[in-house]
Amino acid sequence: MDVLFLLIPLSVGLVLLILGGLWWSIYHGQFEGVEQEGERILRND
Repeated sequence: MDVLFLLIPLSVGLVLLILGGLWWSIYHGQFEGVEQEGERILRND
């Protein structure tokens, strides 16, 4: 039962870290042009 006092804050911190990384990647253009990258392998250069 005592381990829950450690695991719950660690899991909340991990979720906040993941959400912060997702927020950063969305607002810094990481997902711009996803369609072009998928079509790039189909084109002959």
